[in-house]
Amino acid sequence: MLVRLLYASRAVDPSASAIEDILAKARQYNPTCGITGILCYGGGIFLQAIEGGRMPVSDLYGHIQKDVRHKDVVLLHYEEISERRFGGWTMGQVNMSKINASILLKYAEKPELDPYSVSGKVSLALLEELMATASIIGRA
Repeated sequence: MLVRLLYASRAVDPSASAIEDILAKARQYNPTCGITGILCYGGGIFLQAIEGGRMPVSDLYGHIQKDVRHKDVVLLHYEEISERRFGGWTMGQVNMSKINASILLKYAEKPELDPYSVSGKVSLALLEELMATASIIGRA
């Protein structure tokens, strides 16, 4: 049974090296568990979609909730799925500095990443648009 989970969190350490470390560990760990997904990071906020089997996704989300590199972890959306949307990435990364502000304004009040102020479905739609506009780097 495949599932998709979408969550938001705030970075405890917003440095580029800390974010790269999170991505490197995800890219190393995720293939062994059959997990795919994408990560948006901007303004100290993570927005991440993870897909895979129910137990591996649940276990990973539990780990993220306890991870000292994250705070204010919030579940935005969870669903059973018949196919992956982000299957091409062990953990793709959205380069927020290269995003056209109009894409962000399409889904929020301000041109900034703030999944805390919108619904999970809106955040998922944003990720899908970013994928469609080739704004995601780090394809596996």
